[in-house]
Amino acid sequence: MSNIRTRFAPSPTGLIHVGGIRTALYAWLVARGQGGQFVLRLEDTDQKREVAGADQHIIDSLRALGLDYDEGPDIGGSFAPYRQSERLDHYRAWAEKLIAAGRAYADPYSPEEIEQFRDAAKRDKKPFLYRNHRPEDPPVWDGQTALRFKSDAKDYHWHDAVMGDLSAGAEAIDDFILIKSDGFPTYNFAHIVDDAEMQITHVIRGQEFIASMPNYLNLYEALGIERPIFATLPHILNEQGNKKLSKRDGARDILDYFRAGFLREALVNFIASMGWNDGTEQEIFSVDELIAKFSLDRVGRSGARFDEKRLLWMNGQWIKRLDLDDLYARTLSKNVIASAAKQSRKSNDELDRHVANAPRDDKMSNFWGENGRKASEAEQKKVLAIVQDRLKTLADLPALSEYFFARPTPDWSMIDEHKQLGKLGRDEQIDLLGIASSVLAKIDEADWNEENLQSELNNLLSATNSKPPILFGLIRFALTWAPFSPGLSETMVLLGREETLARLLLSLER
Repeated sequence: MSNIRTRFAPSPTGLIHVGGIRTALYAWLVARGQGGQFVLRLEDTDQKREVAGADQHIIDSLRALGLDYDEGPDIGGSFAPYRQSERLDHYRAWAEKLIAAGRAYADPYSPEEIEQFRDAAKRDKKPFLYRNHRPEDPPVWDGQTALRFKSDAKDYHWHDAVMGDLSAGAEAIDDFILIKSDGFPTYNFAHIVDDAEMQITHVIRGQEFIASMPNYLNLYEALGIERPIFATLPHILNEQGNKKLSKRDGARDILDYFRAGFLREALVNFIASMGWNDGTEQEIFSVDELIAKFSLDRVGRSGARFDEKRLLWMNGQWIKRLDLDDLYARTLSKNVIASAAKQSRKSNDELDRHVANAPRDDKMSNFWGENGRKASEAEQKKVLAIVQDRLKTLADLPALSEYFFARPTPDWSMIDEHKQLGKLGRDEQIDLLGIASSVLAKIDEADWNEENLQSELNNLLSATNSKPPILFGLIRFALTWAPFSPGLSETMVLLGREETLARLLLSLER
């Protein structure tokens, strides 16, 4: 194909989760990798289920992930409009063609009559097929009643870019509704019309639609529309791998991950790898690498397990890769939309206006703790530089940094509850800490650097016949009273000689 065109066509009926985003990401990667176009279309024909603000949430989610689209409801394009609710005249025109060709008819039956047909089929132990009850002389369609497709039941064989060669028998074909009595089309009709008019070349969607493919193929033929390339993605499974991931299993709103301190790069990397790999052992992929390497034939046919521990690990890897200024900038805002603008591959006036008007996402405007937010930029960057390698998410920042900005209150229960330190008696703990304090006090300010401090700490190990987890852990608690902290010598250098000795003394006094 000379001009690849993919689309993401969600329904604005709620928050967007990992499964929907993976569909969007794969479609985006196919388009970007082959120099094509990626289209956002909102399938808002189910007016009863539509959730206010869900359309903007979809747009915000794509932007936060850097999935820029070339055409869409907010930016327009050659095939506008991109909301199905604004395309009703298009569906009406195609419906009239089907009626003229004898391939659609007004549904004369009430819901009660249809239910009677179902009950009769159940009694006869036969599958209910609407085509077995077609009216012999249907009324002229007036747009106020449902319009049904007159199917042509037959066997089908088709190729799926992910699932391979598939087939279905004539029993899978039935007369389905094209346009509802409220004048809105069904998904089954509208998406085929829209894809054809928008010249979509690849239809990438979830496994839940595969059972409807025979009906879709039947409709393609009736409309005289050439089939696009189909790519069906298997479900994302829960962490146990035994069922489809749901909200109950942790399928969070994608923007919640940003608010929780996950990076765009890590989320894109993680979501892309749920079901796809390039055939190597590589796990960390930049966006540019994904664009270059992604292909549908490397997408697996089995469900991919959602592993949040792996996402956490991957996020830590991406945090380590950022240069200090970039990481620092990302710690300064919990506003998802503002952060997305800074990280976006595209920037334009419309996006800038959107960012300017975006509400704050959290009363706490950034990822720093209460004391950290009061510090200067220079002080914050010094701390960030030594805690960077230990951050799993940006939300870990307060726990790993607050003790640098304000002297913590000693809490010896933390030592008592420690697996190894808790085995020592209190006198032994105090003796070790007292010896360490005396030795460190002999180091002059001029010699207070990581190399000298580490040398003295190692000498202390020999002098006290102790092990690093015991001696160093004890000193680390006495300085930070935090469950996690950077290297001990790094911590002491950043705290400075005077503050280090003062904290050791305070801990001994308590």
